[in-house]
Formats: sequence, structure tokens, C-alpha cells
Amino acid sequence: MSVEKSYFEKLVAINVKSKVEKKGNLDYLSWANAWAYLKLQHSDAQRNVYESPETGLNWYTDGVTGYVKVGVVVNNIEHIDYLPIKDFRQKSITVDKITSMDVNTAIQRATAKAIAMHGLGLSLYAGEDLIETTGQDIVAPKPVKNPTGTKTITTYELNIGDANWSKVLTYIAKNKADGLEKIVNTLKTKYKFTTKVKTELEKSIKDD
Repeated sequence: MSVEKSYFEKLVAINVKSKVEKKGNLDYLSWANAWAYLKLQHSDAQRNVYESPETGLNWYTDGVTGYVKVGVVVNNIEHIDYLPIKDFRQKSITVDKITSMDVNTAIQRATAKAIAMHGLGLSLYAGEDLIETTGQDIVAPKPVKNPTGTKTITTYELNIGDANWSKVLTYIAKNKADGLEKIVNTLKTKYKFTTKVKTELEKSIKDD
């Protein structure tokens, strides 16, 4: 007896090789090609570009740099990608230098990544895991010795909208039942963050 594949299994199995482009040493699927593939399979798929409630703009800021929030809905399931607004060197752009073109580029890239979370072209992002290594704006890990001096613990700087932000929010969404204290303590074993970032994490944990 055959079992019908889920929509994710069908999308992840699509061969996008003929549409893959190169940028430097990286392979990528443009947002336009990703959207075309997706709509051919799911004509009712929708994209949501979120706006900051504070500014009304289609991007957010932590006061220093900016990021976008884009969701793609397939089969009534929405996957959201948070992507830093970067320059051509893959370095986060400071708020005073962000242009509408920079925001548009980030939105289209976030669209492609949100689509990949549904399965289409996901293999292109394999290897990112918890830490993206392709961006030059990622803070290098800082080794910290524990009190016994026998083990080295690696922690990473966590900032709102950086390469690890969406991964942390996904972790929170899956583990809300653990409660605020346990989640924050677990995150502290992997990340270092400011009081402002901690406040945003707490909001996400408490958010229903």
C-alpha cells in the first residue's frame, strides 16, 4: 500500500539544478525562480512582508542595523524568515546607510529562504545549521572556560535580526512549554545577548 507524500516531501524532491545560479563560491536559487516553482505546485501560495509596528516601514531595526521579516504560506502553513539587510560584502548595513534598494534585496532573499523552509531548494542551504558561515558580519565564537578549567564552552553573540535570530525564534516556538526560565537558560549556554535582546526573546516566549 503506497503512502501519499506530504507537500514538503514533494517540494524538497523537486530538482532545481537547472535554475541554480552562482554568486562567488555560493549556489543560490533566485526568488523569482523559487516563486515560479512554488506557484506551479501550489497556486494558492502567499507571501507576507511584515511591517514594523513602530515605524510602519517594511523592515525592522535594533537601533544599529536592520532586518526584514518575510513569511510564505503553503497549505495554510506559514514559515517566516528573518534576514539582516546586508551590503554586497554580506555585511550588515547600519541604519543611517540603509536604502530602499537594500531593503528590497533583503526581502527577495528572505522570500527565497522562506520558500526553502517549505522544502523547495532547501538543499542549497544545507550546512548553515545553527551558525551561518558565509556572512562576514557573523561574530566569531568566543571560547569561555568553565570554573573547573577542564572544558571549553563556545558562545555566540546574538543580535535581533542576525543570521541566528530566526533559528532562535524557531527553537522558542517549538519549546514554549518549557517555560521562560528554562528556555532563556538554555539559550545562554549557546549565546551571549544584551538586556534588550533578552526582552525581545521574552516577548516571543510569552506571545501566544
